[in-house]
Amino acid sequence: MRKDQLMIVRGGGDLATGTIHRLWRAGFPVLVLEAEHPAAIRRQVAISEAVYAGSAEVEGMWGVRIQRGEEAGPIISEGNVPVLVDPQGSCIPKLHPFAVVDAILAKKNLGTNRKMAELTIGLGPGFTAGTDVDVVIETKRGHNLGRVIRTGQAAPNTGIPGNIGGYAAERVIHAQAEGILKNICRIGDLVEQGETIAVIETAQGETAVPASISGILRGLIRDGYPVTKGFKIADIDPRREELANCFTISDKARCIAGSVLETIVSYL
Repeated sequence: MRKDQLMIVRGGGDLATGTIHRLWRAGFPVLVLEAEHPAAIRRQVAISEAVYAGSAEVEGMWGVRIQRGEEAGPIISEGNVPVLVDPQGSCIPKLHPFAVVDAILAKKNLGTNRKMAELTIGLGPGFTAGTDVDVVIETKRGHNLGRVIRTGQAAPNTGIPGNIGGYAAERVIHAQAEGILKNICRIGDLVEQGETIAVIETAQGETAVPASISGILRGLIRDGYPVTKGFKIADIDPRREELANCFTISDKARCIAGSVLETIVSYL
């Protein structure tokens, strides 16, 4: 039965990739829909990188970029996950998926509705279960992370990242100016507070991007990406001994993924 039930996941960032990987491991055919210029920070564990490189691997799962929805079948038959640039989801009516999972994590609904599939799931705030989607999955760290919500909404967005190693907002770095990001450090590097990890090339010159805290550079937006002021560009993990975390799916992503799989299996 699973091989006949197409799952479409909107979004291919690190949290979305946790869900994609779980569905793929469970034997479901999965198609990923992404934007033309994905802005994943944790690029080493984001299947969206296939948009740029043509293919991307995360924990044994290969994502392969395709040009049209009709090309998904052969990629799936090879045991891989097709990635299609289709931010509007225009291919969905033609492919008749069993489930559509909105994993864009935009904190608002960018067009997902219950007519798209037999089952629709929204991750995080911005969705109302029973109205624009069938089910909502809680994405806020804490006691309710991964909770399956069948009526109502997830917790509202606070704008404050989850606490890791005693740090919350401090571990996330935002662009101080508009321009083109040029990386100096790489994901996985040990950095010290104040160290320049990248520069932003602006019309007025270069603006240095310093590390906000000391730790492992867990995420860094890709080199050459155009950023606006306030754009999230990097993430530092203060737990220096957790280097492997940069290259594996996070606990948060796996928790959310388990709830998505539970929801789909219960409907089937």
